[in-house]
Amino acid sequence: QVQLVESGGGLVQAGGSLRLSCAASGRTFSNYAMGWFRQAPGKEREFVAAINRGGGSQYYADSVKGRFTISRDNAKNTVYLQMNSLKPEDTAVYYCAADPRGSVYSSKYDYWGQGTQVTVSS
Repeated sequence: QVQLVESGGGLVQAGGSLRLSCAASGRTFSNYAMGWFRQAPGKEREFVAAINRGGGSQYYADSVKGRFTISRDNAKNTVYLQMNSLKPEDTAVYYCAADPRGSVYSSKYDYWGQGTQVTVSS
């Protein structure tokens, strides 16, 4: 089992920044690729970003490319999502997820955090 706990969400004005963190415990963190997903009210959960086990490869949804940066610190068992130039349409609950291989598809991930709310006001 891998336990994931997100933090760092909150209310920010459009154009602002937030950094989300996801702390992992349980199994060896470096054995898992990590992903960030988000779900807005009335919408399906969507892929935001993913990072491979070593941290050398990152993948982004087109909607966040150039604005968001995913990173990880395997020594701290933590994955981050730096979000800059935030837009109202970024408002959602953000979830981190872990999977040995990683994917842009949420169904591929075995472990999920409880989510953290991000609200961007216009």
